[in-house]
Amino acid sequence: MASKQDKEALKAAKAARKAESKAKRSQIWQAFKMQRKEDKLLIPWMLGVFLVITGAVFLLGMLFDIQWMALPVGIMFGVLGAVIVFGRRVQRNVFSKADGQPGAGAWALENLKRGWRVTPTVAATTQLDAVHRVLGRPGIVLVAEGAPHRVKTLLAQEKKRISRLVGDTPIYDMIIGNEEGQVPLAKLQSRLMKLPRNLGPKQVDVIEKRLSALASRGAALPKGPMPQGAKMRNVQRTIRRR
Repeated sequence: MASKQDKEALKAAKAARKAESKAKRSQIWQAFKMQRKEDKLLIPWMLGVFLVITGAVFLLGMLFDIQWMALPVGIMFGVLGAVIVFGRRVQRNVFSKADGQPGAGAWALENLKRGWRVTPTVAATTQLDAVHRVLGRPGIVLVAEGAPHRVKTLLAQEKKRISRLVGDTPIYDMIIGNEEGQVPLAKLQSRLMKLPRNLGPKQVDVIEKRLSALASRGAALPKGPMPQGAKMRNVQRTIRRR
């Protein structure tokens, strides 16, 4: 009886993995078709990277008279290079569309890799300016989006508020934007990754517990870019009610 149940469980798990894999392939294909319509250089770039990498590996194999053995390896690396190009061009397209929309900063932060603890909208204004808090190995990073003359005040207030709890923990601040001294949305994640590692994992856990005591005073902004054509006055009315 138990053996039959185990077989059924394994069969169900195998079917679930197969369905998940099929769904992922379908999503990638849909993303490729959408990107191809908007990016006329996508296929030339992917094909060029594939041919360059494959050719380079093949020529390298010729030096050792193993070019035909090296060819399959070159093809695999060529496909990998083409996929990387595809992913980066899709990412750039997504960020370009999200740039400047309310909530885009929170959306970008919540798509960070593991190891970062993101708390969106720890402070906000009725004009949809916001400050988001990120905790990680570098320390605490306050990321603001909105009008610079308003978010600078928000940043200063939030920095003062949390500095009482975290002591000497490094606190960084960034403003999302395309002007001098600001961080473009598309470069936000890479800028965070380049910060020095000042804390150990256990220290991060301790600081997270301290910060959890702080009540989030800002009204919640949308976690993704605002759809084009959305009525901003409805969002502002919601914020005022809170």
